[in-house]
Order: sequence, then structure tokens, then C-alpha cells
Amino acid sequence: MHDLRALRADPAAFDAALARRGLPAVAESLVKEDEQRRAALAELQEAQGQRKGLAKEIGQAKRKGEDTAGIEARGAALRDQIATLEARANEIQKRIDDVLQQLPNQLDANVPDGRDENDNVVVHQRGEVPSFAFEAKQHFELGEALGMMDFPSAGKIAGSRFVMLRGALARLERALGQFMLDTHTGEFGYEEVTVPLLVNDAAMYGTDKLPKFAEDSFHTDDGRWLIPTGEVPLTASVMGDILPAESLPRRMTTLSTCFRSEAGSAGRDVRGMLRQHQFTKCELVSVVAPEESDAEHERMTRAAETVLERLGLPFRRVLLCAGDTGFGAAKTYDLEAWLPGQQAWREVSSCSNTRDFQARRMNARMRREKTTVFVHTLNGSGLAVGRVMIALMEVHQQEDGSIRVPEVLRHYMGGLDVIRA
Repeated sequence: MHDLRALRADPAAFDAALARRGLPAVAESLVKEDEQRRAALAELQEAQGQRKGLAKEIGQAKRKGEDTAGIEARGAALRDQIATLEARANEIQKRIDDVLQQLPNQLDANVPDGRDENDNVVVHQRGEVPSFAFEAKQHFELGEALGMMDFPSAGKIAGSRFVMLRGALARLERALGQFMLDTHTGEFGYEEVTVPLLVNDAAMYGTDKLPKFAEDSFHTDDGRWLIPTGEVPLTASVMGDILPAESLPRRMTTLSTCFRSEAGSAGRDVRGMLRQHQFTKCELVSVVAPEESDAEHERMTRAAETVLERLGLPFRRVLLCAGDTGFGAAKTYDLEAWLPGQQAWREVSSCSNTRDFQARRMNARMRREKTTVFVHTLNGSGLAVGRVMIALMEVHQQEDGSIRVPEVLRHYMGGLDVIRA
């Protein structure tokens, strides 16, 4: 979570970092709690030493045939004192942990100040925003007219925020996922991994999804969670490990189904596929040495951008401001694709450097000379398949409602170059 030693060394800097996210100061109270914890531990250590000395006294007295009742009574008193001190130290530690686990990651110095998405900074824009000689349709209008995007059937069997894709659109979704995997494994050195879609509490906590975002995920009756993103199993695969330095960087990618309850999005994007309970995403995760994470962040984001460029989709890279940066991230780039039907930029990828925030929560380290240090972890969408399909349909739509298939996908589509009804 957070380094208490660093907090003690500079509490003002810790509070200043929280203030950038609009959060109140907590350093003074945490330092006081930590002082009480350390005092209890010091007393505990002293009492344990005394008890050890008494045990030696008892042994010597018994060998001499002396009465040990008085010494044993003192030992019993020390045993009770030790139990009390252990309970006090653990109670204080729990209070500290309860506070720390609710606090977000500290932001990178380059993250701009700001309250919300309106204060994000566009880093660059690539590709030309298309203009049409006809009124551009939204993806669901196109998909329903093609007879290949079926919301009523999905709603009948699963409820709202689900869709059934049929025919060429179903194949297009599969083609996009395969193209993304092939690009990231073949060109950017990511190892393809198939992952469990159910994970335990430890995996969710280690990747900062618990306890803060419990309501955003689906929980099973047997105590597991449906993954909200492939980031969770990929990153948690190094949970509790001490990695050899020569094994880093470790780059992994997976194409998986993901599940989100969308608890806080009532009334938002209710039409179409933009905000679904179930969706497919190609995820990128890197585990690196601390000094490599900034460069890895740029590399990961560039890998995601490459996919968008080859699909002929106009996009922009956005650096999120302090108020819009996610809980576990130190710095985040969003990639936003242009949707002509909405006349709006919409997020299709979010690439974040979490530094050692997740590694501390899941105790993931690397060897360095005679010691160990926490690794840095990064995650990004490479990309969200459904959202990229939305952008592709809208950008490559034609006046008759058909959709041009980008050349890089035609191999995956059996040579199909246009999707028609």
C-alpha cells in the first residue's frame, strides 16, 4: 500500500500528495498510531526477553531443588503481559492498515492538477477525423440494421447491458481480439497467457480492486470474484514471489472475457455496447524493476496505439489529471477513439503505471544484490475489443449501412472486405 517509513520521514509530503487528489490530511494521526505501535512492540520485546530470562532461572532453580513457585508466578504475569502487548500492537496495526488500504496511490509529479476529465491534457492526436457526405449512424443503429447486433435476445436471457453478436459482427469481434494478441506477442514481446476468470480475495486485494471497488465486481456464492479485467489474474500471478532480476521485465497479455457490475453508471450509455456487464478485452501487464517503469509505461501505451493506427482509427492520447487518475495508478494515459455517430471521443484503452503500489499489497519483490525490493507493475488495455469494434463500425461505415473491414483484419475474416446485411 504505502511505505510507513517514507511517511514518517516526510509526513507533509504524504499529505500534500493526498491533497492533490482532494483528500484530507492523515499523516499526523498515522504517525501517532505508528509510534504507539512501535512502543508496544518495544515493550513486547522487553517482556519476551524477561520471560526468557525467567525460564532460565526456573531451570537453574529446579536443578538445585529450590522452590520455583515465585518465579513461575512472575513468568505467568509476564505471559499475560505479552499477550496484552501483542493484542495492542495488532489492534493498532489493523487501524493503520484500515486507513492505508483506503488511500490511493501517490501521483507522479508530471500528472497535471485538476478535478475531473475536463482537466485532462491531450498529449497528441493521430489520424484524421472522418467527414461523411451522409449522417453518420451510431454502432447500434448499424448493427441492428445489419441484423447482427441483438439486444432483445440478450436481454431476454440475461437482462440489460448484454448483447448477442451474430454472423460477421461476431467474427469481427473474434478477429479484433486475435489481431491484438498477434500484434502484442509478435511485435512487442508479450507472452500470451490464458487466465482463470474467477479469482480469490487475495488476487483482488493485491491488484487494488478490494475493498474499495467491491460493488463494481460480481461475487460468486463460493467466495470468488469474476474478473473485472485480465489485469487481476495476470498481475496477481507474481503475488508473494521473489523474482530473479534477470527474469525482468516480465510482459504478459491475455484475451479474456471480463465482468463489471457498472454499479455507479445507472443511466449512462444505456444504448448499445459501450458499457456492458460482460465484454472482451486484450490486457497488457508488465512487471519490471523500479527504475524501468516509466520507460515501460511509454512502451506499453505505444503498443496499444499501434493497434489503433493499423485499424485506421483516429485517436488521441490523454494524460489524466489528478482528479481523474484511478485509485491504484501513479500515472495514466487514456487512448480515446473518435466515434462519428456520437461525435465524441471515447476511451478504448487506459494504460497505468502503478509503481510499487500493487506490489506492496501482494508482496511481490525482486532480488537485488543481497536484499529484495518491491517490483513495479503496469497494466493497460491493448485494447478493449468491444469499444474498438464500436469505433471501427462507426469510422468505416458507408452510406448504405455496410462496414468496410480494415485490410489488416481481412485475413482473420476469411477475406471479407465489407460487412453487409
